[in-house]
Amino acid sequence: MAPYRVFARAHRPALAWALYDWANSAFATTVMAAFFPLFFREYWCSASPAGRCSFRLGVANSLASLLAAVMAPVLGAIADRANARTRFLMLFTVLGVVMTGGLWWVAAGQWPLALALYVLAVVGFSGGLTFYDALLLAVARTEDMDLVSALGYACGYLGGGLLFGLNVATVVWPAAFGFADQAAAIRCAFLLVAAWWALFSVPLLLLVREPTKAAGPGAGQAAREGLRQLRQTVRHLGRLRPVWLFLLAYWLYIDGVDTIIRMAVDYGHTLGFEARDLLVALGLTQLVGFPAAIAYGRFGHRCGARRALLAGIAAYAVLAAWGSTVQTTTEFYALAAVVGLVQGGVQSLSRSLYARLIPADKAAEFFGFYNMLGKSAAIIGPTAMTWVGLVAGNPRWGILSVVLLFVSGGWLLYRVRVPGTD
Repeated sequence: MAPYRVFARAHRPALAWALYDWANSAFATTVMAAFFPLFFREYWCSASPAGRCSFRLGVANSLASLLAAVMAPVLGAIADRANARTRFLMLFTVLGVVMTGGLWWVAAGQWPLALALYVLAVVGFSGGLTFYDALLLAVARTEDMDLVSALGYACGYLGGGLLFGLNVATVVWPAAFGFADQAAAIRCAFLLVAAWWALFSVPLLLLVREPTKAAGPGAGQAAREGLRQLRQTVRHLGRLRPVWLFLLAYWLYIDGVDTIIRMAVDYGHTLGFEARDLLVALGLTQLVGFPAAIAYGRFGHRCGARRALLAGIAAYAVLAAWGSTVQTTTEFYALAAVVGLVQGGVQSLSRSLYARLIPADKAAEFFGFYNMLGKSAAIIGPTAMTWVGLVAGNPRWGILSVVLLFVSGGWLLYRVRVPGTD
């Protein structure tokens, strides 16, 4: 299916929903994947050894993931009871926007404050995804979920890539944009991300409506009922074999995906690549990722989401092994391009496949578990990767450990059967 037909099939609420991916991907790309790791090492943590800076960053990513993971299923259950998915999404968006903008005021050497703001911004970003993902069921028909989910990721790559390109330009040529130096340009990039994230979240707030049902209870009652429903869901989850088996597989393979997203720039910096080369590689991933996400949605639509996911996971395992041997800038660029080919597809098809497995009336609650496992997986990956590299004295050993996550996650996903999908 051509890209224009994908857009034609997505009505206005679906496009507004996809624009939120355009909005928050600016944080994922500019802040989480690129500028924060570089700026943290060279500006806020420059007085410490490189290995210690990497370890601190890995622990911060793990802490943020832990906080988001603990909150996700509880708040998801409450949101379902109170009909408040959109409100919870906006609450976490405000948290992420404010904390991201706050990085502008952090002075050189203040790495504890920088990490604190970063952790809270990641909590806002990750927590919001629970409710954003759950709203997929409100904007897409079952037969269109693969395409609409892919549209969201495609918008994320395009929007995040556009702002990232502008921010890279200001860093490479700061004087041309009126900045005194690169440090001032990067600090301003955090403000631009906050503004971008806030602005493009507005269409979702205005156009996306949750399915109509009876008015939800008050906050206190919703909390009590939500926690009670959460306990019931945990007890019944064991009876839903496709759901818990998928979640276990997802927990393993998405650990590898998130670790590569969050730690790739830091890893490349540790290997000795120049900051400019790392930013170009990340931009290449974004450039390739936009059309690839749409194409991968079509691939999943035609051959089955599970089969397409298995192909993407296998590609990631090869990429991780390849990453442990990369030596030249050209190899690093090639690696980044291949990541762009599969990253959005693995993420979007995971979301749409899971949406088929769960009860629609408990979407936020079940997506709370989905995001809890995704974020709790990222608790292990970044810390393990940097710790292994620190102990072994060679960061290449750290990234090799990621291969095991893809292999085990792919094996479990192979055992998941989804009626009407494969």
